[in-house]
Amino acid sequence: FHSYDPNTPPLEQLNQPWLTQRAWSTIDPVFTVSSPSLACNTPATAPPSYIPTPAGANLTAVYWYWLHPVGPMTVWLARCGTGDCRNENVNEIGWFKIWEAGLLEGPNLAEGLWYQKGFQRWDGSPALWPVRIPKGLKGGLYMVRHEILSIHVEEKPQFYPECAHLNVTGDGEVVVPEEWLVRFPGVYKEDDPSIKINIYSEENANRTDYVIPGGPIWEG
Repeated sequence: FHSYDPNTPPLEQLNQPWLTQRAWSTIDPVFTVSSPSLACNTPATAPPSYIPTPAGANLTAVYWYWLHPVGPMTVWLARCGTGDCRNENVNEIGWFKIWEAGLLEGPNLAEGLWYQKGFQRWDGSPALWPVRIPKGLKGGLYMVRHEILSIHVEEKPQFYPECAHLNVTGDGEVVVPEEWLVRFPGVYKEDDPSIKINIYSEENANRTDYVIPGGPIWEG
């Protein structure tokens, strides 16, 4: 399925039947946890189509020329209760986390191996990001949100969110409870030590632990 390309004129992409990803206008990151763009980037214009996705199957996002090496990666889903994800407000809908990866091994935060490091590509080859959609999830229309948080700059976090529309199929009956749902913005705090962090500081010189922000994963 084709994604949105900020280097192609919007009029050549918006409302095209092949488009399943919400629009984003720049490769620049979102810098603040209070920005409305934290949900699905900017301008987050809704696409007309959905990716058919069986519950329990893998959904693979493809990234090109990803250059940053340090920080966590997360994937979220949100059920479109209106019956059409195009009518949803991405800042008000309830998101739940289904996947995360961060620091894999030491010797510390700055020099350790992060999942994001393995995702890095300098040669232009595609980086694949496979995530399993929970098998018990009730079928219907959902938004999926991929987020990369890069923390390689001292106390200046960089968020890279992207959203697409899914049509989840299957015989699952589980609707995620309200207590698992969060909002963007809202779930992150400016002073969260996993977000506002200097990985090069003396305080963090020997740390081999990192708590991925956003709460626990809903396993389904």
